[in-house]
This record gives sequence, C-alpha cells and structure tokens, in this order.
Amino acid sequence: MRPVQSQTRNAKTTPLVISILLCGSLGACLVGPNYRRPSVTTTPAFKEAAGWSPAQPSDAAERKDWWTVFGDPVLNNLEEKVNVSNQTLAAADAAYRQAHALVAQDRAALFPTITLSASDTATKSAGGSSIVTNGVSSGGSGSGVRTTYEPTIGGTWAPDIWGAVRRTIENAKASAQASAATVANARLSAQTELAADYISLRQLDQQKRNLDATVVAYQHSLEITENKYKVGVAAQSDVLSARGLLLTTQASDTDLTQQRARMEHAIAILTGAPPADLSLPTAPWTLELPEIPTAVPSTLLQRRPDIATSERSAAAANALIGVQVAAYFPNITLSGQGGFVSSQLGNLFNVSNSFWSVGASAAETIFDAGARAAKVRGARAAYDEAVANYRQTVLTAFGQVEDNLAAQRVFGPEEAQLKEAADVTAANEKITLNEYKAGTVDYTTVVTAEAAALSARTALINIQASRLVTAVDLIEALGGGWTTADLPKD
Repeated sequence: MRPVQSQTRNAKTTPLVISILLCGSLGACLVGPNYRRPSVTTTPAFKEAAGWSPAQPSDAAERKDWWTVFGDPVLNNLEEKVNVSNQTLAAADAAYRQAHALVAQDRAALFPTITLSASDTATKSAGGSSIVTNGVSSGGSGSGVRTTYEPTIGGTWAPDIWGAVRRTIENAKASAQASAATVANARLSAQTELAADYISLRQLDQQKRNLDATVVAYQHSLEITENKYKVGVAAQSDVLSARGLLLTTQASDTDLTQQRARMEHAIAILTGAPPADLSLPTAPWTLELPEIPTAVPSTLLQRRPDIATSERSAAAANALIGVQVAAYFPNITLSGQGGFVSSQLGNLFNVSNSFWSVGASAAETIFDAGARAAKVRGARAAYDEAVANYRQTVLTAFGQVEDNLAAQRVFGPEEAQLKEAADVTAANEKITLNEYKAGTVDYTTVVTAEAAALSARTALINIQASRLVTAVDLIEALGGGWTTADLPKD
C-alpha cells in the first residue's frame, strides 16, 4: 500500500494566507497611543541658588567618581569597593539582567515557532487484520510486525498584525531601561550613604580628640579644686562638682567608641565586607569642602536616575494600553506541516512518501461582557498613575536640590559664627579658671565657662560635618554625574 499524501490546497485559504503574510511583513497596524514624554513644570533657575555662586566650582563633582572632590584617599578606596562588592547593588543589577532578558523573550514572539519531530512505530496485527498506522495501511496476517517511520517538520506563526507583540516589546524595553536606571540609583545611593557614613566616622574621631583634650582640662580643674579644698579656700561641693563634671565627660568620651564602631561596621557592610574584615584607623580631619556647580532645573530631568526610572515606567505603562487595545481585533494564526511517512526506511524520503499541509485560522471574541473595555480602562489608569508618579518624582528632586542649596548657602556663615563662638568661649574658659585660682570668682562660674566652651567646640565640629554631608546630598540630588545617555538602547 502506498502512503497517503495529505496535500491541502484550498483555493480560498491560499489568498488569505498571502494577505496575512503581506500585512505582517509591512508592519500592518500598531494600535494604541504612541508614547510622548509627559510634560512637567520647571522653572528657569533654582530659587535657593540666587545670590550664591561657588567661587571655584569643582568639575569633579559632575563626574561619576565625584567623591574624589573631598580629597581623602581612604574614602576613594572605599567607594571603589562599593562599585564592586555592594550586595544591594548586585541585586539591582541582577534584576536589570532579568528585565533585559525579557526583551529578547518578547521579541522572539515576532517570529514563527518551528518544531521537528520523528516517530518510529512498530505495529503487530491481530487475527490477520489490516493495521493503519499514521495514515499508512499495513496488511498482514498471523503475528507479523510492521514498522512505520515518520519525520515531520511543522511551524506556527501568529503575525503581529495589530501590534500587540511590538507594544509588548516596547513595554519590556522601557521596563528594562527603568531597571537600568534603578541600578544607577542604587549605586548612587550606596555611594552617597558610604560618603555620609565616612564623614560621620571622621566627625566622631574629631569629637573624640575634642573630648580627650577636655578630659585633660577637667582633670586639671579637679586638681586645682582639690588643692584649694585642702587649704580651706574651697568648699567640698566644688570638689564634687569638678569630679562629677569630669566623670560625665569621660563617660561621653567612652560612648564615642561604640558609636565609631557601629559606623565602621556600617561602612564595611556597604563595601560588601564582614565588619570583622574592615578596620579604619583614627585619622585627622582632612576632608575638603568642595564647591559644587549647579545647573538649570530642566537639566535635572536628564541627570537623575530616579527621574529616569519613573519616566521609563510611564513609557512601559503606555505600551500596555496598545496591548489591551489589540485584544479588540481577531487573532490570526498560520500553521504548516510537512514530512515523510513510510514503512520502509530505505524508501522514506521518496517524493511519493511526502506530505504537507498549510492553513490559517482566525479567532474573534464577540462577547466578553465588557472585559476588554475594562482592561483598556485599567491600562489607561495605570499609565495615568505612572505619569503622576513621574511628576511627583520630578517635584521631589527639585525640592531636594533647593533644600541642599539653602543649606550650603546658610551653613557657611553659620560655621564662621560658631568658630568665633568657640574661640571666645575657649578664651573665657581660660580666663575664668585663672580668676578661680586667684579666688576672685566661685567654681560655679568656672563650670559654666567650661560647659559653654565644650558646647561651642562640639557645635563647630557638627557644623563642619553637616556642611560636608550637605555637599554629598547636593551631589546626589544633582545626579552624581549620571545622565540618561547612560541608559541601554535596547
């Protein structure tokens, strides 16, 4: 028996197939709205920058290695470790790679799916009856066994006539770009957090030196008071006050040790190292205060990775509207299959043993109780939400820049005032102690002067650290040297 050939040639089907192929090749329709960047309200200049312009702005503050503007080699080395070993950053990068893989996955839907299969079927006849296997009639009697061979190649393709796949790809690409911007934002956040922690560490070192010197001074005051008490010219209460002040200051000095340890541990974690593996020796206060250039507010839209994340999320949401709109139109699927079938392996690939079939199918939902319309409304609402989030992110970014510009402008004069106060109170502390030695003032006056001097010195250290942290925050608010040009193109 010869194999049965299946050759489907429907006079109506073939023109339909050709039409669909032509339509698909030309790109056909792309339903749904095309994306346009949502508008945002900007101003010509930052309000808090008025009247404040750095004398020598640092160009390094606009580079990706912005931390070098502080002139600290230890900080530079730690920042490099963040880029390599920070685990939060590693997780964000892995999330981006997942999103990027989805782009390739969605793009594959534009092309046909090809399958290849082969079968080898052995059939035993019963009672001399004829067996039909895979379209081949095998006669026989008794216990004869016949084998049928059938290699087949087939394919299906759903041409993207209405643009649903292309809109899905748009969504995936925008989502991947949003993920890439999230990586940049995570990197910038880790870098600035490390810089702020390092400044706090050096601030604690400076406070420790201040309190160490204060403890020595208070020990000297206690000795003077005890000597005066021994000769009867000072009350015992003066000795107790001096000893109490010394012990309180020593306790504060001791507490700085655990604060510094916690800060050192935080820095280790940011660099991706166990706290036990990182030790930062005490160092002098050498951090330099940089002058940071600013730009007009409109450029912030290209320089902030969090703004780029929000904007790309809006683009992704816009693409999903087209995906839902495409559901209103018929689904077209083309399929084809061909191969050979024979009971004799040697004759398998003879033309007479070949078969093929092609076909097309279309499916359209005629009633869904408003489900498609609801999905479109939901997609539009999701886009509106993304746009609102984008605009809020822009406003927040503007606010952060304004806040830090105001702090930069105000902290300068404030530091000068506190430095003068520290000098004045230190001089008053020295004079008062000499007057107490001479017996012209009581010990309460000395305690008051010493407390005022310590407070002024501490406030000066704090404002110096605050100015440095504010510089870090301003660099972060301006994007840390990042731009939208760094986003992947596909």
